[in-house]
Amino acid sequence: MSERWDPTAFKERVDTLLRDFLAEEAGHLVRIDPALQPVADHLQRAAGHGKRLRAAFCYWGWRAADQPDSDALLRAAASMELVHAAAIVHDDLIDDSPLRHHLPTVHVSLETALAGRPRARAAARSLAMLIGDHLMALAGQLFAVSGLPAAYLARARPMWARLARELVAGECLEILSTGTGPDPDVSMKVVRYKTAKYTVEQPLLIGGLLAGASPALRAGLSAYGMPLGEAFQLRDDLLGLFGEPGDTGKDSLDDIRGHRPTTLLAKAWQAALPAQREHLARVFGRRDLGEEQLREMRELMIDLEAPQEVEHMITSRVREAVGHLDGLGMSRHARGALTDLARSATDRRT
Repeated sequence: MSERWDPTAFKERVDTLLRDFLAEEAGHLVRIDPALQPVADHLQRAAGHGKRLRAAFCYWGWRAADQPDSDALLRAAASMELVHAAAIVHDDLIDDSPLRHHLPTVHVSLETALAGRPRARAAARSLAMLIGDHLMALAGQLFAVSGLPAAYLARARPMWARLARELVAGECLEILSTGTGPDPDVSMKVVRYKTAKYTVEQPLLIGGLLAGASPALRAGLSAYGMPLGEAFQLRDDLLGLFGEPGDTGKDSLDDIRGHRPTTLLAKAWQAALPAQREHLARVFGRRDLGEEQLREMRELMIDLEAPQEVEHMITSRVREAVGHLDGLGMSRHARGALTDLARSATDRRT
């Protein structure tokens, strides 16, 4: 890869690597028994989408420490995308989400494949859970066999363990907080642990640790990664309600129907007058909401200035993140790439 950051070329490298890796694994499954073909197919499809941001952050954590482009490092970085694929399968299962990237989610697609069989829905959900588990195991495998020296991998293993622990903790916190009284502090803790850390900060730090980055550089990468990861999820919260399904590939009412502890909904609740809170309380968690309720909720959110406040939170966090890059002593190319990634991660429609 040239010194100039080319996100399209990087994505193509990661896509090719993951496609080949998962095709090989799918072949192993089918050789065990042809009946595993639906599982093998969904294993491959689960990691077939995405901008490869997590791999990119890991890659530039490595490059920020003045390490050169490396195919071995690319394999280690690509393992971050398998962590994400596993998290998505599990998250869609937990939320009972029907769509992802305009396509049926894994558990919904498998239910169609099992139509006519006894307890097809329960079987499909069980298979999806196991596919998510296997994707997480494959992430660890790809990292371990990346080809990087054992000493490099040993430096990053504690952070890998922390990533897995905190990702599970964040998902559990969301489940425990769903349906409870909206609280901005709780919502931001869910944002931090469920998404922000494993999306930006921890891939950066894993890349830096693999490269032998100094404590000062790692501290700077963390200071950049944490607010940027939060901004990424806050943008997702906004798109979840105000984005168009044709762009996001998801239903705009998912968060409201699920009464999820998003920062957007918590900010609206915090600003609402008693009568408005009564209205929100009647709507949160309802499964029968339609286009009329979506229009009303969008109007109410805007009246309460909740999206405007979340937009301000995004802007301030991106500014804070990029500001931490100054004075870290990294190359001009690394600083430019991380600046570009901050924009692409938060200025998006999907």
